[in-house]
Amino acid sequence: MSAAIIIPFQPALPQVLPTIEGNVDYRQWRDQLLHIDALLIESGLETQFLETDLRRWLGRRKKLSAPAQQNHQLHSQRALRCNIARTLLGEDYRGFAVRLADSPLLQHFCRISRIDLVKVPSKSTIQRYDQWWPQAEVRPLIYQLLALGAAAPAQLHLPEALDLESAFLDTTCLSAPIHYPVDWVLLRDATRTLMKAVQLIRGQGLKHRMEAPESFIRRINKLCIQMTHAWNKADCQRQRKKTLRQMDRLIGTVRAHARRYRDLLDEHWDQTQWTRPQAEQVLRRMDRVLEQLPKARHQARQRILQGQPVANAEKILSLYETDIHVVVRRKAGAEVEFGNTLLVAENKQGLIIDWDFFEESAPADSALLGQSVGRMQQAFDAKLKAVGADRGFDSQTNQIGLAQDGIYNGVCPRSVQQLEQRSGSWKFKQLQRRRAQTEGRVGIIKNRFSAGRMRNKGFAHRQLTVTWIVLVHNLWVLARMRQSMAQAQAPAKAA
Repeated sequence: MSAAIIIPFQPALPQVLPTIEGNVDYRQWRDQLLHIDALLIESGLETQFLETDLRRWLGRRKKLSAPAQQNHQLHSQRALRCNIARTLLGEDYRGFAVRLADSPLLQHFCRISRIDLVKVPSKSTIQRYDQWWPQAEVRPLIYQLLALGAAAPAQLHLPEALDLESAFLDTTCLSAPIHYPVDWVLLRDATRTLMKAVQLIRGQGLKHRMEAPESFIRRINKLCIQMTHAWNKADCQRQRKKTLRQMDRLIGTVRAHARRYRDLLDEHWDQTQWTRPQAEQVLRRMDRVLEQLPKARHQARQRILQGQPVANAEKILSLYETDIHVVVRRKAGAEVEFGNTLLVAENKQGLIIDWDFFEESAPADSALLGQSVGRMQQAFDAKLKAVGADRGFDSQTNQIGLAQDGIYNGVCPRSVQQLEQRSGSWKFKQLQRRRAQTEGRVGIIKNRFSAGRMRNKGFAHRQLTVTWIVLVHNLWVLARMRQSMAQAQAPAKAA
């Protein structure tokens, strides 16, 4: 849809940014935001986001007024800029709302600065902003930004055109927001969730004869402490088995009480102050745990009482996050991780040009290479000419496929003989040296933009967050390229 659907309106007069001296870190941060602001405008990316959102929004409405569309455009613009700023800062919704209220610079960037009154979005509004665009709409816009940087670098004031002819691939695990998946801790989680739900139901006047729900939480916590301290005793195995049997009996009682209260709420919800959707929210919370509880109990018995391992594909890692997996990394300090696999492909300038986030267990790295190359060729009109990666991506199928597509194979071969033969090529050695830097790019994504662990609940939300991280990361890299060019030009202008 053309840009004509956007209704132009006069923006509010913003406050003048204060002049801050003596703090180079603030000046760099301010320049970075201003460069990102310029990139959003010069590339047309902000306009494309607004058009994409308006196309979807208008399709859901039969009658429309100009003031309603202007108001939606205003929130759409704020949503884009708040998402970018919050991802840059690595803040949660509440923390970012506080930072936004306290910073004239962020207010200016997010387009909420006004002379007369500054109205800052609440944490709930910022959460809605986070889910303003679906992942499928954000991804093509990232590709368009990269293609524009390669075709028209002068339009974005970049020192050089973006290189889309070479790619360097690596995989990592993005950890999910769960505690370490200990079997007996799952029983504690189930007890706490079910008894807190029972407390809510009893607070609405629906009661059945039972002990106070708080007593079950205290008892399971006490048993967890006993289990924790059993390891340093001489008969630790016997103590662990004894404690688990006590936990198992307790969780059986908890399950019976929770099922009775669940049915009580389902039948008599109209006697409470809740609406039916509010009651169903509590019912879903209880059903999710009650459905998994028998399997969690069996898993704990099998591992602790019988001493038998459980296959990774059959393990319950969390009662609340079902789309996470055991990812075997075999690295120092992280033999295994619990989360989802992320594939990243970057170019020579450090921009992410392809990525994939896997809901199911990811296939071997060698199976991912062809998929990634296909996506990049489709997105950038088959510009790819060289690929570099570690030996995990090597296979005979990939060697043949890259040769057929005319793409230089810079993947480290598994065979020692092939590695010795290829080490004589300067191009292969150059690609391998550059490929090593991709480890650092993975570290930036995990530690700089996702704080080491994804906060979002549910795979769909984590997938959307990964897409925003890729967009913000690329804007961050482009802004740094513009900053370096501006600093290089400053002495020449002074002379």
